[in-house]
Amino acid sequence: MNTQDTDSQRQVTGQVKWFDPAKGFGFVVADRGGPDILLHANVLRNFGQGSVVDGSSIELLVQDTQRGLQATQVLAITPPRTETTMPLRDMVEFTDDDIVNCPIEPARVKWFDKAKGFGFANVFGSADDVFIHVEVLRRSGLSDLQSGEAIGLRMVDGERGRMAIDVVGWEAAAK
Repeated sequence: MNTQDTDSQRQVTGQVKWFDPAKGFGFVVADRGGPDILLHANVLRNFGQGSVVDGSSIELLVQDTQRGLQATQVLAITPPRTETTMPLRDMVEFTDDDIVNCPIEPARVKWFDKAKGFGFANVFGSADDVFIHVEVLRRSGLSDLQSGEAIGLRMVDGERGRMAIDVVGWEAAAK
């Protein structure tokens, strides 16, 4: 049974309603309205991310299937801007331009506990831990990290050692 018609793909912009990495899927609400769009974890992984934070703006290619609208490709993700949260103490002096100008270093997640609100990663070639705060993860457009996941980090030296100020998908780190 063929559930996809490749001739019916179209580009849609919308907002991530929710995404659960443990379930392996989530839904997007199109800016123009209509039914929710299924976003499968494999489609998100093909974009280079294992998760996406709720409320992110997203550009997709979608198609109609027998089960409804489904995303076939992620084209772009923009994290939601939340000015209501207080910046982390180690990040107060950094502007968005400062962050973007920091080099991206490839790393692997050592562990991340969403409930605790933090975790650690190691930059390739170094055994030193890099602290990742859940708020940095959210600002980066991600909702969770899995142990062993390959990511890219922009980092600063904080009061207690190296800490991530931006987390990007592996493909961005590899470029």
